[in-house]
Amino acid sequence: MKIHSFPSISNQQSKVLILGTMPGIASLTLNQYYGHPRNAFWKILFTIFDEPYSTDYETRKKLVLKNNVALWDVLQNCVREGSLDSAIEQEIPNDFTDFLAAHPKIEKIFFNGQKAAQYFKKYVQVSNHYQLITLPSTSPANAGISFEEKLHVWGNVAI
Repeated sequence: MKIHSFPSISNQQSKVLILGTMPGIASLTLNQYYGHPRNAFWKILFTIFDEPYSTDYETRKKLVLKNNVALWDVLQNCVREGSLDSAIEQEIPNDFTDFLAAHPKIEKIFFNGQKAAQYFKKYVQVSNHYQLITLPSTSPANAGISFEEKLHVWGNVAI
């Protein structure tokens, strides 16, 4: 099945860009970044920014913008059955040339998992101005790393 990513959550104050690969089924169904209830992404972000956790999507979007974070996916669309990145085929990347030009304050690009980093490096060339950092996936499929370990490494997102 052909699926499409969401528009970015970003503004002119964004200094950090967090990139996933492509939304999973739960996220696509809810039309929300990191919508799977067992994905640790939002719990991690609320913790590192010292804010009370919320399941309200508008509150979540405000959290990232308030903290100068932008969210997007490396891929614009692909063919995939299920939610696993390993099932992605016929991928098309998002337009990072225009995005980064429109967000000149971004200096750090974090990847939510190895696959996001791999696809970015495959399709996108950026200057040395950007610091590229791969973080452990927050997906429930990445059960080999505890929440505490993920939280520790993800703490680098806070600027």
